[in-house]
Amino acid sequence: MAVGSPFRCIIAAAVLWAAAALPASAQGLIRDADIERALDELARPMISGAGLSPAQINVLVIQDSGLNAFVIDGKNIFVTSGLILKLKRAEQLQSVLAHEVAHIANGHIMRRAVNTRNANTAAGIGVALAAAAGLASGNGRAATGLALGTAGAAQRLLLSHTRAEESSADQAGIRYMADAGADPAAMLEVLDIFRGQEALSVVQQDPYVLSHPLWRDRLRSVEGYAAAYKTRAKTNPQADYLFARAQGKLGAFLQNPAATLRKIKSADAPDIALMRRAVATHRKPEPAEAIKLANALVAMAPKDAYYQELRGQILLESRKFPEAVAAYATAVALSPKQPLILAGYGRALLALGTKDGNSKALGVLETARARDPFDPRLLRDLAVAYAKAGQNGMASLVTAERYALNGRLKDASTHATRASGLLPRGSSAWQRAQDMMLTAADAAKIK
Repeated sequence: MAVGSPFRCIIAAAVLWAAAALPASAQGLIRDADIERALDELARPMISGAGLSPAQINVLVIQDSGLNAFVIDGKNIFVTSGLILKLKRAEQLQSVLAHEVAHIANGHIMRRAVNTRNANTAAGIGVALAAAAGLASGNGRAATGLALGTAGAAQRLLLSHTRAEESSADQAGIRYMADAGADPAAMLEVLDIFRGQEALSVVQQDPYVLSHPLWRDRLRSVEGYAAAYKTRAKTNPQADYLFARAQGKLGAFLQNPAATLRKIKSADAPDIALMRRAVATHRKPEPAEAIKLANALVAMAPKDAYYQELRGQILLESRKFPEAVAAYATAVALSPKQPLILAGYGRALLALGTKDGNSKALGVLETARARDPFDPRLLRDLAVAYAKAGQNGMASLVTAERYALNGRLKDASTHATRASGLLPRGSSAWQRAQDMMLTAADAAKIK
């Protein structure tokens, strides 16, 4: 296959991960159907206002306590978990998303050749993670240069925007917010979080300041833009709810369970409070009480696919396998095209340990992978399903993909070599294995 083929891009992503040496605080993507749904809905009016298609742009969360948001291609907006947990209201998050949408709409990222080559591929995600890790460690230039594997790239800060780009993104982003009825003053509130950081050393600055440089004239301009549009702001209870739900679930899974339980307030939406309590209790762990709370949650919102999925996860991780399968089946029925929910369903079917369960799991997981190939946990389960079906070549190939996405290139190459010897010579799967081995060899040369 050609260098730009999808599978070689997956291996390229692994090059980026390995080269960047991700710190402990930057552990990769957080894949959660409920959180991603909320972020996509919050971004939708901004994307539409920019004349772009919401169906073509994803909002993805990077597990990193640092504060940052950025784009590197025209398909994905990345936001760190730290920034989502730091913000206080939906419109603040929407202002961040609007600003990043403006970078896409105004063509700023298209001037970087690597972005157009890697758009909507695992390689693009790998570039983002590598660069984010470098920024978080205060060495964004070096991390990006290593990730791209080119000498010239080491002299450029890939994610950093010029003053002209930042100014135009601010102005356009506030316009998108105003058109959607969101309070444009929220953008100024976000910038205020970082005000004064440019006087700090690089290692002390939040990554957002490195990729979105601040200066006095920019803050003054944003104040003017916000004042001009402030009369168009409207309340949006649905946006407030989605933000609280996404932030609440993210915090419940990442923060100390006892702290989560303390932070639940009587003013919180009843379902969100119950969801947070269920997650925190599950993580303590207190399985019996967590299952009881999950059951109460789905009783409160029986048509909510994401709460059904959460119940399935809690049951599965509490080793209640038949009950987990039933919960996931309900979630799939409510949202049949959601790949992350399908992946959970396949995982629960595998856990049954029966012949019928294994056979059904393979079909479900293959469907999920076709819709979303960038979920390492799904790839792990799919490899198990292939192995149980006696398809050892495919099991080795999918295992190689998973190692590649996790940055373990040597292991990826080993499994790709094994797959190559087991798969029919000349088949598409065999070609993917060859492609992986060639790209892994290229990566070794870069190192």
